[in-house]
Amino acid sequence: MKGRVFLPTTLDAALALRVQYPEALVYCGGTDLLVRLRQMPGARPDLICLERVGELLEVSEEAGRIFMGAGVTHARLLDSPLVTQGLPLLAKALDELGSPPVRNMGTIGGNVATASPAGDCLPPLYCLDASVLLASQEGRRKMPVKQWITGPGKTDLRPGELIVGVEVIPPPGDEIHHFEKVGQRRALAISVVSLAARMRLSSEGGVKAVRLAWGSVGPTVVTCPAAEQALVGGPLCEEALKKAAKSVRKAVRPISDVRASADYRRQTAGNLLLRLALYRQARGPW
Repeated sequence: MKGRVFLPTTLDAALALRVQYPEALVYCGGTDLLVRLRQMPGARPDLICLERVGELLEVSEEAGRIFMGAGVTHARLLDSPLVTQGLPLLAKALDELGSPPVRNMGTIGGNVATASPAGDCLPPLYCLDASVLLASQEGRRKMPVKQWITGPGKTDLRPGELIVGVEVIPPPGDEIHHFEKVGQRRALAISVVSLAARMRLSSEGGVKAVRLAWGSVGPTVVTCPAAEQALVGGPLCEEALKKAAKSVRKAVRPISDVRASADYRRQTAGNLLLRLALYRQARGPW
């Protein structure tokens, strides 16, 4: 039996369908949904497609905050100066996400909703203190992305809710942003380990502030306050980074799978931190 496909054009209509058909699957780009459908035996479920809901397709800035609608594709985000200039850390991750077809179909809301430990957008969003905006017929709410994701593939989405978008306060322009991921090949690879970092350095090259987040090394994105504390106040040198890397390898909780062993992921998570030594002579934004 084939399921129905609903195509609401307003957020109110989409929320009404969400309540009327609570078992229906919600999608926009559908890159993850197509995989799920192939694995589902028997009757196809009803689908609610959000591709025509205008409020979810906006990229805008208001009151010093950048809003990215849940239905905005990765490719559109990369075409937006608000993202490429205001959120370069996220742009770096988007540029390495999937293939051109995936970037043209996949959405920021889908990446956040899927909550995959290997999601390329998630470590940058953790570093940027992003918030997820949610709506239901009862009202709206906002919560930090690091609280929104509760486990691998698990979120705090409540019955009747939809993701409206992601909100980020642009970081200061004097920061250095770095994103790197390791995969089984140079392109089109699911991340084995990834690192997102934002740093502010003094004129002498000392670390004034740093935020770090790793993907694919735990059930959710992993942060390591101990490593951040080890770096702040001192020079961005190899010795300091090696010390911080030891804290990282203790903090991560990787698994072994077909792509890499847990030991490899643990070692690589610390090694990626050593890349930041490349910026020890940096001045201003990178």
